[in-house]
Amino acid sequence: MSLIVSDRFSLIIGLGKTGLACAQYLALQGERFQVADSRQYPPFLDQLTSEQPDTPIHLGEFAHDLCLSASQIILSPGVSMREPALVAAAKAGIPIRSDVDVFAQAARSAGVPIVAITGSNAKSTVTSLVGQMAKTAGLNVAIGGNLGEPSVSLLANDVDLYVMELSSFQLESTTALGATVACVLNVSPDHMDRYDNLMAYHQAKHRVFQACKAVVINGDDALTNPLVPDTVTQTRFSLGDPDVGQFGVRKEGGEEWLVKGLQPIISVAKMAMSGRHNVANALAALALGQAVGLPMAAMIDTLTSFTGLPHRCERVASIGGVDYINDSKGTNVGATVAALEGLGPDLAGKIILIAGGVGKGADFSDLVEPLSRYGKQTLLIGEDAKHIEQVLAGKVEFSHATGMQEAISMAHRQAVSGDLVLLSPACASFDAYIGFEARGDHFAELVRALV
Repeated sequence: MSLIVSDRFSLIIGLGKTGLACAQYLALQGERFQVADSRQYPPFLDQLTSEQPDTPIHLGEFAHDLCLSASQIILSPGVSMREPALVAAAKAGIPIRSDVDVFAQAARSAGVPIVAITGSNAKSTVTSLVGQMAKTAGLNVAIGGNLGEPSVSLLANDVDLYVMELSSFQLESTTALGATVACVLNVSPDHMDRYDNLMAYHQAKHRVFQACKAVVINGDDALTNPLVPDTVTQTRFSLGDPDVGQFGVRKEGGEEWLVKGLQPIISVAKMAMSGRHNVANALAALALGQAVGLPMAAMIDTLTSFTGLPHRCERVASIGGVDYINDSKGTNVGATVAALEGLGPDLAGKIILIAGGVGKGADFSDLVEPLSRYGKQTLLIGEDAKHIEQVLAGKVEFSHATGMQEAISMAHRQAVSGDLVLLSPACASFDAYIGFEARGDHFAELVRALV
């Protein structure tokens, strides 16, 4: 005779967008669950109580007893595993999983391939690019994760391929991803207000490689190189001359080409995206697409039409021979360095950079070298402007601005034909805006008012 334990339940921690999606998914599966959030009025409280009025919801400080009573904890990415109640649950052997784990288990059961993409920068661009390549190839593809819809919201019976952007926060509690192909695009310091050091952040990113079948490696960034068994297929991309079967860049007939080994794929001039960083993004997408069998013709066709995503080195206007570029998604130092190094080499003039905001504990010293090469002036705004000043002082030209409007006015006065005004803040936006999108929209609005 077996005893059925009926009082066990899954505990969803966090009632943001991800938590609500998990609640909706578990309800559809007929599973028992409860929800907890440290806030007294989380953003999706009303929707959950309307949709599922009988679901127990616990608000305020996470209770040890509640966490220890759960059969499993599904953790939203905004909640740190260092919460005392979660530490106690982990010590007691309670499984702590991410929504990505729940998603991946269902996707694998359905036999649908998963492309898993993470990195400090460019993961949204590469995820969207691979997704568009799959659409061009005629596949029914679902794209999401940290980009767009939460993972579990994408689960459907008619999907041919999942292309997932995953953040370090999501990966912290992901234990069984098992992607068809996984990639860490690059690693540079970010979220140092959450992680003790770069190694801890690096380790979180590399959880994307758990039980994967193939990996794509950035040959120009040693921190992307995973420790995986020899049985796992490995493909490299690089902005240099590649080895046989790998992806890279080579000059042919006086122009640069994306190549696979000795085989030319597409000239850089024919790509719709511009900048060296986007050449690397295209190479990563080609390698990832190859790993899941996307036709080369469809991938090439996509590269000729895909212009990139909003707020990611997006050209807003050209005024008097000066280009104004919105890279508001540059929320960490690595992203801003990539933008400077991607746009700087092809300029006739120099870059006027608008930077600053919430630095998240970042070290801004990596900005000095590219600003020395490509920068004309750096205009500092926001909460951590003084912090950035301490790093730049005596090394590159900088000035302070009271906010975005003054920064654009100053840039407009200083720029001459051939220069480029770049919003790439190397910081989060929450000191002045609700998100990087609002910051980029404000920049674009003020630039267009100059015309």
